[in-house]
This record gives sequence, structure tokens and C-alpha cells, in this order.
Amino acid sequence: MMNKSELKTKMFIGNEWLDAIGGETFETINPSTETVICSVPRGQSGDVDAACNAAQAALEGPWGQMTPFERGRMLFKLADLVEENQEHLALLESIDVGKPIGEARGDMRGVAGCFRYNAGAADKLEGATIPLGREFVDFTSLEPIGVTAHIVPWNFPLAMVARSLAPALAAGCTAVVKPAEQSPLTALAFGKLCLQAGLPAGVVNVISGFGHEAGEALVRHPLVRGVTFTGSIETGRKVYIAAAAGIKSVVLELGGKNPMIVFADGDIDRATTDALDASFGNSGQVCSSSSRYLLHKDIKEAFLALLESKVTALTVGMPEDNPTLGPLASKEQYDKVMRYIEQGRKEGARLRFGGGRPAGLDTGYFIEPTVFDDVDPAISIAREEIFGPVSIVHTFEDEAEAIQLANGLETGLVAGVYTRDISRAHSITRKLDFGSVWINGWFIGGFQAPTGGEKHSGIGRERGLPGIMNYLITKNIGIRL
Repeated sequence: MMNKSELKTKMFIGNEWLDAIGGETFETINPSTETVICSVPRGQSGDVDAACNAAQAALEGPWGQMTPFERGRMLFKLADLVEENQEHLALLESIDVGKPIGEARGDMRGVAGCFRYNAGAADKLEGATIPLGREFVDFTSLEPIGVTAHIVPWNFPLAMVARSLAPALAAGCTAVVKPAEQSPLTALAFGKLCLQAGLPAGVVNVISGFGHEAGEALVRHPLVRGVTFTGSIETGRKVYIAAAAGIKSVVLELGGKNPMIVFADGDIDRATTDALDASFGNSGQVCSSSSRYLLHKDIKEAFLALLESKVTALTVGMPEDNPTLGPLASKEQYDKVMRYIEQGRKEGARLRFGGGRPAGLDTGYFIEPTVFDDVDPAISIAREEIFGPVSIVHTFEDEAEAIQLANGLETGLVAGVYTRDISRAHSITRKLDFGSVWINGWFIGGFQAPTGGEKHSGIGRERGLPGIMNYLITKNIGIRL
């Protein structure tokens, strides 16, 4: 267990470690043991105001005066520091959200990679010349939008900070980060790395607190010009409305109910192996998890039998033992998922396997890998995002029915297609209303590949070069000769 003296338990504003102005704190809980890790400041509107003012001062001061090359060099330094502190950060994340330690280490490698990718892009963001004729010179300039707000979820705490913060800094913006109240520790620890990297005061600020207090104040703050939020559709809608009052740029990723479509000619062994990670990785707490299996009627039983045999090899346990699945991140999420499982039973779905607490784990927020079969498409577990290690099964007879089932919900984040017919695979991508379509694989891509949703799964794209464009405005300059 980590010594409490190693924890950052104050907010990071203007390169200083501060308590909340009001003096209030809240506890962060270890989901494996249900014990208190530590208390952190409960930031509210006054703290948000201090952070936004610090960010604006940095934008108008030393950060705004740096060349893109200099900014990129600092981001490279941040990446190096993340790598050097990988074990400490991974342990923090493991105890804060119950992530298996091996997964947490992998996440930290991804954080470093994300900063390196965006660091390399910082001095390659170019405008264009516009041919208006010989009497004019007309060109565009890419400029940072200003102070940005980053409201981060609890499932990949530092990785999700990096996903939006790295491109914002590469673009020349400054930032105020509000981590989820369930998982503030790695975001606060990241402030120390910003100091070590030499970032000017106010470039990165971290406010711990609750969404309805610090989060709402941040979205509404007049100095904030861009908002990035990942979370539920309900909360995303509130963020969008609040940001609209200030005509702010908004990027939302709001989750999904993502289908894995397996045709009769698909590679069932590959699909079931992918399903282990797609449905149960990070205990199913991934926006792009597969929580729906759409199976051709001829291979349904073979798929489920093979999947069940592979699930028996998965382990659920304490994160420090590096199991396949750790606990869910909070009691709130555990109770929500268990309610969905009970509701599925009551609504007539067949529990194929799982559905309860693993034997021998009487404390902590642990749930077995769970699959429901014979699921009516109209019931709640078939339509609503559960965000846990639970997936449901539908069958289809032909491609048209598969597409109808896949597109039949209000969400559209990712879909997967398993077939050996590459013509069919390519054709079906045009018919699926999803921001990403993966063929014969799951979790394809990385910090280089853009991601985002259609319909109620969000607006905008993150990662890759499109992710940097979220934090830039295009200014046109015209000169009459």
C-alpha cells in the first residue's frame, strides 16, 4: 500500500498547492477494500475562478509568447516524466479506481505516448494561402482558442486527462482540469510533473471537486472558451446547455451501447477472444466496450459456448494481484450495475453466465463477467448503457436485420463487424451509424486515430490530428496590394 505522505492532497492552481477556499474536503475510496485512501479539497466556484484567472494570465504571458517548438519540447519532457514515474502513477490509479496493476501500467505508457504524439505535432500546425488573384494576399492562421476546461471521467483517469490536455497544450491553449470525484489522485499527482517539466504557472491547473459544483462553475466561467467532457448522456446534455450560454466550443463523448456483429462466415475464435477484452476489460467500464453481441442465428450457440469456456479462464480479484478484472470503480457504479442485472432477470432475459459477486470476494465492488441471452430488444438492459462487465445477445437472420438492430438505439459510438467477406465488411461500414467501425477486431486504433460518436454518443472528434483542431481557431487575414 502506498504511504499517504506520497499522495498529493491539495489542488494545483498557478503552480501552487492549495486547499479549497472554503476549506471543505471529501474522501476518495479504495474500491477493492471500501476503505478511505485520503481526503482532497472540495473545489467550488471561487477555486474555479482562481484557476481560470491563472490560466488566462499564462495565456497572455509566458506560455502565449513561446514558439510552437518550445511548447512541443515541454510536452516531450512531460512524456519523459510520466514514463519515469510510471510505477507511482500506476499504483495511484490502481488503488483509486481498482484497476489491475498491469492495466494501470499500460495506461501510463499510453499517457506518455499521447503526450509525445501531440508534442511532435505542435510545430506542424499550419495555415494556408487563398488564391484571390494578383491584387490580394490572403492566408489563414491557426490560433489557440484560449482557456480550456477538461472534465474527465473516472474509468481511465490520467489517460483521459492526456487525451484532451495534450492536444490543447500543443495548440497553445491553457487548461483547467476537473477530474471525477471518484478518481482525483493521478490528476493531482500530474501537477507535480508539470512543475518538474518547467511549465509556466497557470498553464495547467487541477481542481478536485464535484460536477454540480466545480464542474458547472468551470463550464460557465466567462474565461473558458472550450469545453471537453466525457461521461453520461444526461450529464453531457447539461454541459452542452451550460456551455451554449457562453457560445463556447464543446467536445462531448457520451458513451454507447456498442454492437459486435458476427456473421455466419466470421472467425468465431477471433471474435470470442476479442469479446473477452471488448466486454470485460477494465470491468466493462469503457465507453467503447462491446455490450451487445449481434450474432447470426446459425452461429449463436457455438459463439456463446466458446465464449463461456474462455470466460472461465478470466480472474477477478485484488488489483495488486494483476487479475483480469478488478472491482468497479465505486459503490455507486456497483449498485447501478447490480440493479441492471436484477432488472434483466425480472424482464425475462436468460442469464447465460455470471450475474453476481465472485466467490471469496466479500468486500469491494466486484462483479463476475455476465452475459444475458434471449433478450427482448425493448427491455432496459438491451437499450441502456450499463457500464459494467455485462453484455447481452441478439440474433439476426440477414444483413438487413443486423443493421437494423445495430442502428436501432439513440447511441452510435463504435460498432464491430466480423466476416471473412471483405466486400460485405466495407459495404456495411457505410450503413452503420457509428463514429468508428472496426472490422475483425476490437479496440482498433490509439492516440493517433480519431474517435467520437454519432447521434447521442457525442459531438466532435478526439485523438489524432482532428483532436488538436478542437483547440484551434482559423483566422483569415486578407491584404489588398
